[in-house]
Amino acid sequence: MMQKLILYNSLTNKKELFKPVKEGYVGMYVCGPTVYSNVHLGNVRTFMSFDMIFRYFLHLGYKVRYVRNITDAGHLTDDSQEDKISKKARLEQLEPMEIVQKYTTDFHQILEKFNFLPPSIEPTATGHIMEQIETIQTILNNGLAYEVNGSVYFDVLRYNEKEHYGILSKRNIEDAIENTRVLDGQSDKKNPQDFALWKKAEPEHIQRWNSPWGEGFPGWHLECTVMSTKYLGEEFDIHGGGMDLKFPHHECEIAQAQACNHVNPVRYWLHGNMLTMNGKKMAKSTGNNILPEEIFTGENENISKAFAPSVARFFMMQAHYRSILDFSNDAILAAEKGFNRLMEAVDLSKKLKAGEESTLDIRSWQEKCYEAMNDDFNSPILIANLFEAVRWINLINDGKESLVQSDLDLLNLALNDFVFDILGLENSMDKNDDSRIVDGLVHLLIEMRKVARANKDWALSDKIRDELLAVGVQLKDGKDGTTYSLI
Repeated sequence: MMQKLILYNSLTNKKELFKPVKEGYVGMYVCGPTVYSNVHLGNVRTFMSFDMIFRYFLHLGYKVRYVRNITDAGHLTDDSQEDKISKKARLEQLEPMEIVQKYTTDFHQILEKFNFLPPSIEPTATGHIMEQIETIQTILNNGLAYEVNGSVYFDVLRYNEKEHYGILSKRNIEDAIENTRVLDGQSDKKNPQDFALWKKAEPEHIQRWNSPWGEGFPGWHLECTVMSTKYLGEEFDIHGGGMDLKFPHHECEIAQAQACNHVNPVRYWLHGNMLTMNGKKMAKSTGNNILPEEIFTGENENISKAFAPSVARFFMMQAHYRSILDFSNDAILAAEKGFNRLMEAVDLSKKLKAGEESTLDIRSWQEKCYEAMNDDFNSPILIANLFEAVRWINLINDGKESLVQSDLDLLNLALNDFVFDILGLENSMDKNDDSRIVDGLVHLLIEMRKVARANKDWALSDKIRDELLAVGVQLKDGKDGTTYSLI
């Protein structure tokens, strides 16, 4: 069921009709994580947006090749010329590949809990060193890079003579020159804005590979150019990532691809917006931060209880992927109420009895749902339409509206498509009856403990808390009451 789909293209800063390179096929590349730490919630939001987009293309009947890489080498830190993975390996006294394995596993486990579909291909930077070396050599041969003391740099000014470095970020080269800060180790460059294609490995650098220019490691920008074009071709449909990657990372990707293949590599650039917390930027240093796992356990002072992964997913789907989204305890509590209302209605809809006539226009409602998704994947408008269906389901259940069987079947099919297949939500109550029983029993004991405390029966109160802890249930007393998490 191919639909007319409109995308907001960051390259042109306007909405455009989606026309794939090859009819019926979609090639999509999304910049994956640099695996040196636990994946944070802002990253999850970006990947979740593209999981929804992936799901929608599949629902429309496209054959999709979705490539999302793993950066396991070459990502320099902001304040030095040290690779993030090598730095973490040195701090934790582990091999770099131990760091990579540890945090790649964490990344996959978190995304699985959020019900992500796996990408078609998940290439790693270290698995494509030879291709990166070949690409560097091609750019050198084309006169758009230079080698100095074992490192190779992209010549931005030379490239800008014929192409536009800044075409995506809408920066001009003069501003780039003026605003480029000088870092240690950049004295080898012809110009400060030139970026590394290959870096010479200093004696203390752990990750290193042989190359025609000596032992070193690839530049971060180069990895994505090589892996995207290897698996999707010199020109492909969609490149996605967070807005923070637009410059310099994605800008450099365009320049490298143009310098190597003489073609603009991507038709549509899609960028997800940032996630804030309590109205401020997330930061570990200030404590204004939360990890996905802490949402599931409730073990973070910024939230009052634990939340199911699908509740957190629903919370994120309530905002458009290009909008800033603010996470707070009140916001996710409200999302949980909305999620539960939606799931209860989905369950109730399956039990509705058909009437003799249809007093509601289900086909028109279904079309509105598609119109929302076809307008740059507008998930909040889709959710608003889903709650219109929730209202209808309750009216039908109360006997105030009715649907014939064929319309009732269409309603249930559409709900399944949009709620589960496209938004990727899971009905946790329906999925695991045992968990509902456990939840009910624990809350019963919490209420008994509350009564005991009110009666100053501290012995019974402590006994309930300690016995639950002994079987892996940890109680957490807060200003809004007592919550629990499984440990």
